[in-house]
Amino acid sequence: MAVYLDHAATTPMLGESIAAYTSALGIVGNPSSIHSQGQNAKRLLEEAREAVAASLGCDPIEVVFTSGGTESINLAIKGLYWARNSPGNRRPRILVPLGEHHATVDTVEWLERYEGAILEWLPLDSLGRVSVGAVADAFAAHDDIALVSLLMANNEVGTLQPVEQVVAIASAHGVPVHADAVSSYHRLPIDFAASGLAALSVSAHKIGGPLGIGALVLARSTTVVPLIHGGGQQRDVRSGTQDAPAAIAFGVAAQHPPVSLAPLRDRIIDGVRAAVPDAVLRGDPIDRLDNNAHFTFPGCEGDSLLFLLDVSGVSVSTGSACRAGIPEVSHVLRAMGVSDADARGALRMTLGHSSTEADVDAFLAALPAAYARARRAGFADRDVNE
Repeated sequence: MAVYLDHAATTPMLGESIAAYTSALGIVGNPSSIHSQGQNAKRLLEEAREAVAASLGCDPIEVVFTSGGTESINLAIKGLYWARNSPGNRRPRILVPLGEHHATVDTVEWLERYEGAILEWLPLDSLGRVSVGAVADAFAAHDDIALVSLLMANNEVGTLQPVEQVVAIASAHGVPVHADAVSSYHRLPIDFAASGLAALSVSAHKIGGPLGIGALVLARSTTVVPLIHGGGQQRDVRSGTQDAPAAIAFGVAAQHPPVSLAPLRDRIIDGVRAAVPDAVLRGDPIDRLDNNAHFTFPGCEGDSLLFLLDVSGVSVSTGSACRAGIPEVSHVLRAMGVSDADARGALRMTLGHSSTEADVDAFLAALPAAYARARRAGFADRDVNE
């Protein structure tokens, strides 16, 4: 039986969401139509929006449905940047921590390349946490900051970020803050109304909803320039016919009460340390996501370890980027000061609503042999290269 420990990538759809989704696929009517069937579709869509809003502590009108986390992040960052920059009123600087998700990194680098943005990269400490002091120093040194964007918790190593402190600093200067909460949704309590954030991004498939739908929570007082123009749906922020069935399934998942996964996470951490004493836990050992266990294993490649575990029926992740089939050392670990040699041995185990103690036991049973083989392969490769 396959064991799935890669819930940070995607988690299985909840049975209730599947049932709601398949039932909703039979709905006839465009939510923008004014006839009775269209208005019925709109009613169900808005009930789903209310459910998502309730799970995030915001008003329903502040929930803008998107195609997923990546679009939400693009809309937040580009939309805020464009809205804050106009002829004669340039604020080109964006504050962004090192080690952000590539949806953020690639977006701000696009703005730098094509829109003249100035990127102020904020350092991480050895636990993967952004420096609040660096944020304060940036505001003290510059008066041309358009926005700040940061993860609520690091998606690779799980470290919680000081969002509240960053918002306090930025708000004192009238600068909006966007938080990427894709990996934090249902793992951390989120109260958008109390947070002071201008925008927050989430995705349905991380919490047991369907793929292909997410949301950007956009404060009533926040203005963004849209990425998509058309019929003016969703406050004219994201035009297009809305996917009512996906939204309905998203709403069901949003209402599903999350269960703390910290006990299972700690079993993984303790078990890895017992099986491989040289393995190093990365990220904050305490203030971390309750479903994340990230280790580097010395003397072996994380990819080799991943494949060997996969052969044993256990799915995990290296947590590193892979572009065009070429493995790369994690930019997150580099930003934390981890050497490339150590970073290559990264492995991330993440839990979800379907995870069980049996899953953890199966992983821990398969790990020692997989690590021993991966380590032997690592030494053999080094001998050949030398």
